[in-house]
Amino acid sequence: MKRAVYPGSFDPMTYGHLDIIRRASEIFDILIVSVLNNKPKTPLFSVEERVKILEEATKDLPNVKVDSFSGLLSNYAAENNLHVAVRGLRAITDFEYELQLAQGNRKLSDGHLDTVFLTTSLEYAYLSSSSVKEIASFGGDVSHAVPEYVASQMYEKFKQMKGMD
Repeated sequence: MKRAVYPGSFDPMTYGHLDIIRRASEIFDILIVSVLNNKPKTPLFSVEERVKILEEATKDLPNVKVDSFSGLLSNYAAENNLHVAVRGLRAITDFEYELQLAQGNRKLSDGHLDTVFLTTSLEYAYLSSSSVKEIASFGGDVSHAVPEYVASQMYEKFKQMKGMD
């Protein structure tokens, strides 16, 4: 059985992420989408909220499981007997960064973790979670970038944050 992990912050999950998830789920028997708890960053959504969002987005994909982790991907992969990581690429600048991560993960795993790159479909190549958050923070339309339930949660978060000022 071919299993893989698609790690990421997913803050928020975009249609670009969902594109990679759907396509990777067709390649692998089991795809584990795992939310990174990146402690140095201050995310918009908690890890638990991001897991719930991904579970909702992937509920029609029976071979996709959603999880979370902290620390090194190489350790998470070893603990879960995973040998393939999936990563999405939007542009050549992504490749340079992702190549370093892939090589580092392979080294840290003593050669037991390989990375498979999927290029994002053209209609989502411009998307980034950062730009989606920025647009939503000003009340802009993000329906082209995220599912409606994600958009509504983002608008609510920003509304709450503005109420704190």
